[in-house]
Amino acid sequence: MDLKDTETNEGSDPLIFGRVLDGKGGARPIDRHNVDNWKPDVAGEILWLHLRRDAPEVLPWLQNDLGIPEPTAELLVSSATRPRALREGDTLVATLRGINFNPDAEPEDMISLQLWSDGRRLITLRKQAMQTPRDIVALLDAGKGPTDAGKAITEIVEQLVLRMNDTIVAMNDQIDQLEDMDIEEDYEEILPRITSIRRNSLALKRHMAPQHEALERISRDAPSWFEEHDRREIAESIDRLRRYLDDIDISKESAVVLQDELRARSMASNEHATYMLTIVAGIFLPLGFLTGLMGINVGGMPGVEDGDAFWIVVALCFGIMALQLFLFWRWKWL
Repeated sequence: MDLKDTETNEGSDPLIFGRVLDGKGGARPIDRHNVDNWKPDVAGEILWLHLRRDAPEVLPWLQNDLGIPEPTAELLVSSATRPRALREGDTLVATLRGINFNPDAEPEDMISLQLWSDGRRLITLRKQAMQTPRDIVALLDAGKGPTDAGKAITEIVEQLVLRMNDTIVAMNDQIDQLEDMDIEEDYEEILPRITSIRRNSLALKRHMAPQHEALERISRDAPSWFEEHDRREIAESIDRLRRYLDDIDISKESAVVLQDELRARSMASNEHATYMLTIVAGIFLPLGFLTGLMGINVGGMPGVEDGDAFWIVVALCFGIMALQLFLFWRWKWL
């Protein structure tokens, strides 16, 4: 069976792929007909099923054939995808999120992955295609994959967290580029990019913060089949996720600083333009009053008959303008 074709072929069949882990890093495929009555042939075998969460048959299959309690099955197919984790007896239930690398997707469009495991079976569910399960099953098919359910869960968590790094690094690179650009010349290009970075940072933080809490819950409350080395691996992923959260905060703050600088430059430019208009209006206001007064066309105005009035007014206007400029310079308005 071609894994790539199976992963992208959306249909009514809830099973995307099934593998039986042999406990040595390898796995063999298993089809839908052999899943319901599956029992390990040898000690250490683990059943992993990767399902479509939105397939019509998935809920009754989980409840009736796989024996998952109704409230848990409804949680696994629910559209409420806020990251969380809980323990139900000897089973572990979790909802996690990963970066959406599908075509035309934005980083903040994170994909949810639900998982359920009792240590002997591992069931993962998704709505949109995800790269992480494909990578892990490829390792299994090559004989280099996880050996048990706990290790498979830690591999999934590690891959989901590691893939966030590319998006965060890309945002930091964008900020570095924006800081090197000329704010005044590239204002129209910089502003929308800053807005996009802030929006992405807020969206990632909104999903990754509860994911951090979910991973801590797994590390602390997972059943006994989740071994000590699995808890250490989860702890490493928690530390890495915490660093990513710090990097997101830095990216967000850097974007805010750039946006504030843009806003300050824009306000300064507007204030300077308003100031210059005020200066020009201050210069021409008395000149306009003078020329208006001299143009009221009243008989007996001095200098009208001999033709010298125009030049007198021009000279007077230049004198007033020179006096104003001198006073503005003296008062440090210019």
